[in-house]
Amino acid sequence: MPHRTSFLVETGCRTQMRLAREGIVSAEMRRVAEREHLAEHVVRGEVARGRMVIPANVHHAALDPMAIGLRARVKINANIGSSPTTSSLDEEVAKLVLSERWGADTVMDLSTGKRIDQTREAILGRATVPIGTVPIYQAMERVKSAEDLTADLLLEVIEHQARQGVDYMTIHAGLLLEHLPLCQHRVTGIVSRGGGLLARWMVHHRRENPLYEVFDAILEICRAHDVTISLGDGLRPGSIADASDAAQFAELATLGELTERAWARDVQVMVEGPGHIPIDQLAMNVARQQEVCHQAPFYTLGPLVTDIAPGYDHITSAIGAAIVGWHGTSMLCYVTPKEHLGLPDAQDVKQGLIAYRIAAHAADLARGNRRAAQWDRELSQARFAFDWNRQFELALDPDTARSMHDATLADDYFKTAEFCSMCGPKYCPMHNFRNVDWDAIHAVVAERKHQRALATD
Repeated sequence: MPHRTSFLVETGCRTQMRLAREGIVSAEMRRVAEREHLAEHVVRGEVARGRMVIPANVHHAALDPMAIGLRARVKINANIGSSPTTSSLDEEVAKLVLSERWGADTVMDLSTGKRIDQTREAILGRATVPIGTVPIYQAMERVKSAEDLTADLLLEVIEHQARQGVDYMTIHAGLLLEHLPLCQHRVTGIVSRGGGLLARWMVHHRRENPLYEVFDAILEICRAHDVTISLGDGLRPGSIADASDAAQFAELATLGELTERAWARDVQVMVEGPGHIPIDQLAMNVARQQEVCHQAPFYTLGPLVTDIAPGYDHITSAIGAAIVGWHGTSMLCYVTPKEHLGLPDAQDVKQGLIAYRIAAHAADLARGNRRAAQWDRELSQARFAFDWNRQFELALDPDTARSMHDATLADDYFKTAEFCSMCGPKYCPMHNFRNVDWDAIHAVVAERKHQRALATD
């Protein structure tokens, strides 16, 4: 892409955070300023402070840089990736293309199974959006069981993926041995795959989390390739009953410590969050993360606001996503209808992304984003003018909107009429409103005010 810096030559391997702290506006920062309609110095200042990240691995040549942070639009991540039991490389690349088409701002490759490297290389070769991974998944493919993991193996995989071009990595370094007893009486225990594997390792070896113990070495790898760390929430609540418990917040405190350690080495950081949280606890969860983690960008899965709707969790989670986005979450990890049930297919990916684009846009509106408000205004004006084609152009999903409108109208004449099939011409309120004689109404209102004034006198 024309906006990518020849990083190794021009910056001497300095990260975006280091450049920003030196007062330098990189090509990536300029591109972000352009995309976000922000001044370049604002982007630089936010990156320097750690409130904004630009995931941009030096090896990801196809990347079109973007930003995640409080001053940016609320972003959406889509999870894709093969599993040991289903999917193929071609299917996952197709999901990447679909994710970009439907508005994913980043994509996480969560592949497991035997073709992880090939799948990731194919995805990175096509992706213009930042790509994230969870390195412990690939480490698990090299051992028989979680107990066989080693710190050296984890570091080897992290460096390998960094050299491939991965822009951000989920590192579950905040889950400590002392946190495990806090999970004992949870309804759903540990639901994070990475968290569960590390917990099993710690229990078996009676030792501290290896990712925590070698965190400084992880930072050196990330600094060398400008990989953004996404601090994983291994103890996120997996049910409403476990929301906002002692285990979740104990890990969060450690994530705050790790955030400062990363910043001290010029490594960009965002912090992952729950999970399953009822509506009344959402604002508190965002506020607590922002305080404990010093306003590092918050990246949440949902949250789901109820557990009762398998098959519809793109809806239960989009409700929570819109609210946490309003209160300060910077990126929303989508949830598809298949959540808790199986590996998403292409249609599930689309449904999840549409739900989350609605949630992110609603959050942008609530945060006062002028571009978001203008989009709504333009569509409303087209609706009032019965300009159907303009409505479809402005819709999140033009094809679906057009097909729903056309399917209800058998006669082509009605497809351009100033009413829809629900109200028809007689009952359409907007059509009737447009026929009001406003001069006559103003005259009547003025006369009534005059008569009331006379009566008062």
